[in-house]
Amino acid sequence: MKNMNSLQRRYLKGQVHHMEPVIYIGKNGLTEGTIHSISTALSAKELIKIKFHEFKDNKQEISEKIASDTFSLIVGIIGHTLILFKQNSNPEKQKYRLP
Repeated sequence: MKNMNSLQRRYLKGQVHHMEPVIYIGKNGLTEGTIHSISTALSAKELIKIKFHEFKDNKQEISEKIASDTFSLIVGIIGHTLILFKQNSNPEKQKYRLP
């Protein structure tokens, strides 16, 4: 899956609305351990929130790096919260069916 259309983005934003962030970007910034944690969370959940406590001025660049390193898609950035999606390659384990 390369890109999402606006209908798919809206659907995923509705699904993630009630969720809490699973990863926080703090004073250490983006480390290999953080990338590994994000990748693990995406594998388990497919759709996650990442909250920026620090580096708020660079969140767009950091978000793009996270998405490229984890092979995921940016659903959106709302305030200081990044929403990422990576659909499971196994159709039986997919939690979200995109419209």
